[in-house]
Amino acid sequence: MNAPEHTGIEHEVHVHTNMSACGDQKKRPFSGVEDVQDSPMAKRRRKKGKKRHIAALILARGGSKGIPLKNIKMLAGVPLVGWVLRAAIDSKVFDSVWVSTDHDEIEKVAKAWGAEVHRRSPEVSKDSTSSLETIQEFVRLKPEVDIICNIQATSPCLHPYHLKEAMELITKNGYQSVFSVVRRHHFRWREVKTGGGCTHTEPENLNPAKRPRRQDWDGELVENGSFYFSARHLIKKGMLQGGKMAYYEMLPEYSVDIDVDIDWPVAEQRVLRYGYFGMEKLEAVKLLLCSVSGCLTDGQVYVSASGEEMVSVNTRDETGIRMLQREGVEVILICSRETPVSCSLAERLSQRTGCKLRQDAAEADEAQESGMEEGGLPGQRRGGRGVSEAGGDERGAPGRPRGGAQRRQVRLPQPGGAGAVREFAEHILLLIEKARSKMAQDRICRD
Repeated sequence: MNAPEHTGIEHEVHVHTNMSACGDQKKRPFSGVEDVQDSPMAKRRRKKGKKRHIAALILARGGSKGIPLKNIKMLAGVPLVGWVLRAAIDSKVFDSVWVSTDHDEIEKVAKAWGAEVHRRSPEVSKDSTSSLETIQEFVRLKPEVDIICNIQATSPCLHPYHLKEAMELITKNGYQSVFSVVRRHHFRWREVKTGGGCTHTEPENLNPAKRPRRQDWDGELVENGSFYFSARHLIKKGMLQGGKMAYYEMLPEYSVDIDVDIDWPVAEQRVLRYGYFGMEKLEAVKLLLCSVSGCLTDGQVYVSASGEEMVSVNTRDETGIRMLQREGVEVILICSRETPVSCSLAERLSQRTGCKLRQDAAEADEAQESGMEEGGLPGQRRGGRGVSEAGGDERGAPGRPRGGAQRRQVRLPQPGGAGAVREFAEHILLLIEKARSKMAQDRICRD
């Protein structure tokens, strides 16, 4: 990356520092370099009183070497790129939100999460292509864009307020580039090599004879890669940072960067604690209606040589039911009178698991309404409609009862009778954990 031109003049640059999860802030002076040159198009827009077009751009190439299709791999129940897209869209500071990709599946996910898609050319889809080259192509093809915010797809703990506050440094304070950083308190050493080997080490940012305490040292600012706001003319010059610059400091807990697969389970726990779950209130599922035929079974009836009809159930699904019960989710089994063999299986499962049993859809609706009334929460999410019949892309459908808002659909890799109920149970438990994390976030902000 090219360094910004030095004008030879020092200026005081006020830099925004985010100090808490609730958006507390302070400004501190920083000695930087200012180049107030602006693009002719931007000047003409201001003279005419036209609003500048601000675009968010997430780079999501399909050929990730570390983790195949990393950008759409599920993280805590959401595609990785979905976390930053949700934050960007809900920030409401962008005139357009884009995903730049060369892969069909990533394009589908991006559009499903509300983004527009820039299909990058083969020239900027190589392993050797830099992020800046891809952004430059986007700028060249989108002449209406004045300010670009490059958001890193691998930063799932980004929140809308991070983007809002950073954007204000541009719109209210006149900065031309703003980038996110995190404060680190790491003592760094460098290798000093002579010939072919390392002979000794030397300190880079400390005096070993006067080693400071952590509380006596401000630490160092390190780019965390979450986002880079840049004016159009800087991108065209080959710079993400330049002109009148400012940094935006994020707390360490929000500075998550997923590079390798080993980061995934750690990042998932961090996201559950510090991720942004959207503007909708998260509600835990309390009731699950589960059809036996086609959900707990594969929908087939087997006939023995003696003419006896049989159905099978996956033990993983039974475990999934018990997992939900331990978390206080009521599970009601539904069977049809038209399939006596399934009803026999349902009766045995009901005895083994303690689940209530209902026959046909009418009794299921009655049970759902009864559960809502007992909880005193009509219209609230009291449960899901279980797992739908096997077949098709949408194999799981946790829904809302009558009087609720919208219905959600969940894709499950396994079909009915092969572990779909267990996977659906794990999804519901994840929703419960998200709701708890969101409540914890709200308590932090109130305190």
